[in-house]
Amino acid sequence: MKISIMKVGILTSLTFSMFNGQAFAESGLTNACSSFGEIQPNENPSHEKINCLLTNAAIKAEIPPEVVKAVATQENGDWRQFNDDGKPIISADGGIGLMQLTNKTGYDQKKLENDIVYNIEAGVEVLSGMYSRNDYDLPKITGAGRRVIENWYFPVMAYNGTKPVNSPLYQENGKINVNAYQEEVFAEIENQSYLNDTILAKYPFKTTDFQYDRESTENIIFKNLVYTLADQTHDSVYWFKAGDKVVTSSSVKIREQASTSSGYKTVSKDTILIITGEFVYDKSKENKFVWYPVQTEDKSMKGYVSSAYISNRLSSPVVPIKDTIKPVISGAGNKTIKLNSSFNPKTNVSAKDNADGNMTSKLKVTGTVNTKKKGTYTLKYTVTDQSKNTATVTRKITIDGTKPVISGANSKTIAYNSTFNPKSGVTAKDNLDGNVTSKIKVTGTVNTKKKGTYTLKYTVTDQSKNIGTVTRKITIDSTKPVISGAKSKTIAYNSTFNSKSGVSAKDNLDGSLTSKIKITGTVNTKKKGSYTLTYTVTDISKNKAVVTRKITVK
Repeated sequence: MKISIMKVGILTSLTFSMFNGQAFAESGLTNACSSFGEIQPNENPSHEKINCLLTNAAIKAEIPPEVVKAVATQENGDWRQFNDDGKPIISADGGIGLMQLTNKTGYDQKKLENDIVYNIEAGVEVLSGMYSRNDYDLPKITGAGRRVIENWYFPVMAYNGTKPVNSPLYQENGKINVNAYQEEVFAEIENQSYLNDTILAKYPFKTTDFQYDRESTENIIFKNLVYTLADQTHDSVYWFKAGDKVVTSSSVKIREQASTSSGYKTVSKDTILIITGEFVYDKSKENKFVWYPVQTEDKSMKGYVSSAYISNRLSSPVVPIKDTIKPVISGAGNKTIKLNSSFNPKTNVSAKDNADGNMTSKLKVTGTVNTKKKGTYTLKYTVTDQSKNTATVTRKITIDGTKPVISGANSKTIAYNSTFNPKSGVTAKDNLDGNVTSKIKVTGTVNTKKKGTYTLKYTVTDQSKNIGTVTRKITIDSTKPVISGAKSKTIAYNSTFNSKSGVSAKDNLDGSLTSKIKITGTVNTKKKGSYTLTYTVTDISKNKAVVTRKITVK
């Protein structure tokens, strides 16, 4: 299991629970499979024994064993708890053992690693909980119960995580996401439990059934919680008992022994067979189905039949379904290309149909694009499948008419006699060519030794001959500093007076120049009369400010 999806709080609130936390040892699963040998520490049991453990754990939880065994195969294809060195198998993302349980709070982590029975039953409990989880709803099939294989599609999905990566459909084109976890598990069921003899019913999904952001880690929100399937669903075959009647799903071999290598006789499709005892397990590592002992209704033939080829329903005649699904055209998105460039309207454009397959060669394109003339051109792509379903896509091809953008060439004031590089901090970017800063051309000059305002013109041309232009003004500083607080005032005879107190100077470029203020003149507070003070400050551009103030002593 790749994504942690269940917390202990959820486990305790399940409407169906076959176990109780750590009490797996009391489940009786070990005894049910004791005939296949005892489980040894740090050793993988035989394939036959693991098949028995998985099957019985599933039956006890009322989960189709076909589903549990396919999940185990998806998580651990070799059905192993331990590696060749006898150490527990732990995946890179923390998945433990056969069932690959990841970040499972509420379970004994050491037992998950070292006890295969505990690991299997914990995995089955988690899967069972997905069927009736109460943190939010998962979709179900109308009228279907726990023994219907297709009704476990969404619980299987939740076992791995209801994340965008497991969406049944691709949002962008509505295609089946065959790489989704549950799709791969159900493909395993068809392959290993049905030996590719049976196709499971498909859900009639629409992209509007699911709400999610593919770039987000948030769970999918299911908008449709109930599905009615047009195809026949499939009950698990593991609940057949002696005396039950079953039918063959195809022409099958009735084997003398429960083995694909034993002798056999063939019966035709829809032959009615009677179950005569409990199923038995195949000894082969490759086979994950079971064998049922059977006999024909007239008792003329007895033997074993693979569970892959029997069901409790007679085959229904195939009713042709009219194909109403349009082909899908991909790769025909709007785009902008360079002037005078080469353009083939069919490059990277494809078409695929649900029935006819690849139809790219049958794409028709109307409209033309003149790459020597700027503008926007419209192309229409059309393809029709054999059922006369037509798909149409319209795309816009724009011959680049967008000018490059010059940044950083703002008008500014600089200090007299300073260093100035007209390209410093100036960049240019084009919608197609990318960074074209190196192609900027500057006209005009700036003499930093002479005060005044100078005009510079910046020009850059992209490969489509689009020209970006910016004009900026560079002013050599001629602004005097400003002296504040040096106002005339009257002070008391014999008082204290500081000629710099409250006086400040600020420059447009240099900022505070208070410390550079020079004062000429003095004030004698012990002698009544009027005194003149002159305040002078000069910035780095040699701009001088002078303020005169009178101080009257009374």
